[in-house]
Amino acid sequence: MSLTDIEWTDITWNVVSGCDKVSAGCRNCYASPTAHRLAGNPNPKVAAAYAGVTERTGAAAPTWTGLVRCLPARLALPFSLTQPSKIFVNSMSDLFHRDVPLEFLARVFEVMAACPWHVFQILTKRAGRLAALAPELPRPPNVWMGVSVEDEDARWRVDCLRRVPAAVRFLSCEPLLGPLPLDLTGIGWVITGGESGPGARPFDPAWAAAIRDTCRAAGVPLLHKQNGGRNKKKTGRELDGRLHDEFPQYTPPPVPPKHVREALVRQLVPEASTSVDRIALSVVK
Repeated sequence: MSLTDIEWTDITWNVVSGCDKVSAGCRNCYASPTAHRLAGNPNPKVAAAYAGVTERTGAAAPTWTGLVRCLPARLALPFSLTQPSKIFVNSMSDLFHRDVPLEFLARVFEVMAACPWHVFQILTKRAGRLAALAPELPRPPNVWMGVSVEDEDARWRVDCLRRVPAAVRFLSCEPLLGPLPLDLTGIGWVITGGESGPGARPFDPAWAAAIRDTCRAAGVPLLHKQNGGRNKKKTGRELDGRLHDEFPQYTPPPVPPKHVREALVRQLVPEASTSVDRIALSVVK
């Protein structure tokens, strides 16, 4: 788990490492170079989590090897947080990757249901598997389900998402790669953004502005994350001269006392330490 500068969340919680690329939005994936770097981390627990999930040939950027690893001890980390938080689940992988067993998915959902004081934001490109497994997983009111929709070729994921029972269904249209007409029936939140970093593909703010207008017409909150480019700080986050930082409404209950959270860890995550203080000290990507 790691504090993050992602504008639409507070914390990232990576319970799976490793992935592979499935669509155009994956081309300049930030996660594979980051995972490659983390495999050399001096903390042996961090290094072990990412060992073997990437490879590098010559001067090319690191790529995924196809190895996917579940990290069950990390399931305890939400219990260590003392403030209600928005938690992005698996910023470094995809929870609905075909190699993540249903049994592990069920454990992740069990932990999320046991932490109603947090909001968990799950974002996947594997929309077909998400829809197929939805009847077998619980539907906690603090879990928001989202799909990435970077271009018209990925728009089918929205139809899959509509079949998934969720308190909030959301779309991440980032990196937005072209005009993207959307039907927002059943959708409760939209994120837009251009691609950033080396090799960033072109972004036209008019594409995001059109989605903003669709959101306004449908009464759906919009968060415009960035205008992208190699230097995203230079291009900024404004769309037509203003920021768009809207979220769905959710009022969390208070975080329970330490002894209650530790009891939940003992029950749900026996692999982990039972001290939430020690868990907090082990917070990692």
